[in-house]
Amino acid sequence: MKRVGAHVSIAGGVENAPLQASSIGAKAFAMFTKNQRQWRAPKLTTSSIEAFHKNCSDGGFKAEHILPHDSYLINLGSPDSVKLQNAREAFIDEMQRVESLGLQLLNFHPGSHLNGVNEDECLQLIAESINMALNATTSVTAVIENTAGQGTNLGYRFEQLAALVDQVEDKTRVGVCLDTCHLFASGYDLQTTEAIGSTFKEFDRILGLGYLRGMHLNDALRPLGSRLDRHASIGKGTIGMEAFSFIMEHPACEEIPLILETPDSELWSSEINLLYSLGH
Repeated sequence: MKRVGAHVSIAGGVENAPLQASSIGAKAFAMFTKNQRQWRAPKLTTSSIEAFHKNCSDGGFKAEHILPHDSYLINLGSPDSVKLQNAREAFIDEMQRVESLGLQLLNFHPGSHLNGVNEDECLQLIAESINMALNATTSVTAVIENTAGQGTNLGYRFEQLAALVDQVEDKTRVGVCLDTCHLFASGYDLQTTEAIGSTFKEFDRILGLGYLRGMHLNDALRPLGSRLDRHASIGKGTIGMEAFSFIMEHPACEEIPLILETPDSELWSSEINLLYSLGH
């Protein structure tokens, strides 16, 4: 089964996320486990964790269909040693929060070199950061998200993602989340069935489809190769519908979270229905 959902709010507590997801007809969801604009947050309470589990159970959401996202403040490739240490501590805290919720995945953006180190050195710092977080936890998989290639962000080419995976010690606890808008912005064509088929084959050749642990389904406002991360609602951007039909029919996308991060939350329910109408 395809598991389509959206990145929902945790306003009022993480336990409200599965309720939000159920209300839009989702079969998966993403969320933050704390305020994404703050470095630190109080530990999750036992009552909040128990309510989260109950609401997930009531909504039919299993751990493998929930894709938490870390704070946008974290840069695991920072060339500044103090900022890198802060980022690593915050990332470990995020992994531990996910683990305390009984979840299995943590989605994150790899990092940026900020013109302070070269790309290979930055990738090495990111990989070291991932290894530290995996060693500090026992069960959560680090799910690296491809980026649009804005500024000095890394992770916009499959080769960069592969370099990270190669340097992660525990290959059973690392995966990739592919964002369709980011793919398109970074130069991977998705506009026809043939084009997205070629992109998937390239991912399989360089990384392996077995590492695909989730996707963000977003149309793009800007043209192919823009290097700009500007999401659009499904069918209202420059990617077009063939890509989303391909994803809804592809076996590698079975039973992984397929998450909308499209700009109009009022449309999520209809977008979910639209995506399910594409699968056969």
